[in-house]
Amino acid sequence: MSSQRPYFIGVAGGTCSGKTTVSERLADLMGEDHLALVKLDSYYWARDDQPFEERVKVNYDHPDSFDWPLLRSHLDTLRSGASVPIPVYDYANHTRSSDVRIVRSAKIVVVEGILVLYEPTIRDICDLKIFIDTDSDLRFIRRLTRDVTERGRTTESIIAQYLETVRPSHQQFIEPSKRNADVVFPEGGMNVPAIDILLARVRELVNR
Repeated sequence: MSSQRPYFIGVAGGTCSGKTTVSERLADLMGEDHLALVKLDSYYWARDDQPFEERVKVNYDHPDSFDWPLLRSHLDTLRSGASVPIPVYDYANHTRSSDVRIVRSAKIVVVEGILVLYEPTIRDICDLKIFIDTDSDLRFIRRLTRDVTERGRTTESIIAQYLETVRPSHQQFIEPSKRNADVVFPEGGMNVPAIDILLARVRELVNR
């Protein structure tokens, strides 16, 4: 990698808006030699000291659920050109696993997550800030399908969590962060023209 510092792109949006689809598509197309992907979900606090019954009740869409200092420290390390050991989160047990994922620095660093544009210490490192804007009914259907099939949760628990914490937190924290975006993408991963424009910009930066 060159001595030039990485270009940071922040990708935010509500739960299941398509932000992960956009970010992972960029990562797949560019390859890890050119693009490092950092997911905010990896930085949920470890809750090994709490009983499982208490972990289930936590509001995981609230800013206090994330270890912002560790994330910022890792982004600063990537900015310096070094690699970082990113935690691997265990969604089924609501805590960090014992594994880590080594991410190498690259010309482009994408930081993806629901509150990336809300938290000032993360937002201010981003050169380009993107908000993925998708209708709430579509996001809920996607979340319901994902949590049942991938995270082993019941329909009843997903609905209860959505009404009690996910929806209120979206309205209080995530939706207002849209005003911090440089670009708003409607319909997330389904917006092919928007992804093509972003990909063209990333390729331009990589080829400098």
